[in-house]
Amino acid sequence: QVQLVESGGGLVQPGGSPRLSCTASGSIFSINRMGWYRQAPGQQRELVADVSSGGNTNYADSVKGRFTISRDKNTVFLQMNNLKPEDTAVYYCNADITRLIAGVVWGNNYWGQGTQVTVSS
Repeated sequence: QVQLVESGGGLVQPGGSPRLSCTASGSIFSINRMGWYRQAPGQQRELVADVSSGGNTNYADSVKGRFTISRDKNTVFLQMNNLKPEDTAVYYCNADITRLIAGVVWGNNYWGQGTQVTVSS
C-alpha cells in the first residue's frame, strides 16, 4: 500500500507564509511527478504546482512568484508566500508512484487526504 500524508496549513492571515509538506510512504519502487492541487468551495480541483523527478517545476499562473514547490526524496513541499483570501481551499498532495509487486512494476496515481488552508484576518 501507498499513503500520502500532508501537514501544514490551517488559518493564516493575508500575507502569511505557511509551508505544506507531504510524505509518501509504503511499498514504493520510485516516485515520478509530485504535485499540489487545491479545491475551493464550489470550484473544480485545480493544479497549483508540480515537480518532476528531475526537478522540473510547473506552476499555475495564479501562484507564480508567490509559491515554491520542492521535493526531497519522498517528500514534497509547497512554500506559500503572500497568501491572499482567494488562496483559501483544501490543498491535496498528488503523486505518480510505481510499485514493484512480484517482480512486476505497477504505476498508479495517488492522492493525499487534503489539508485546509484558510486565509482570513
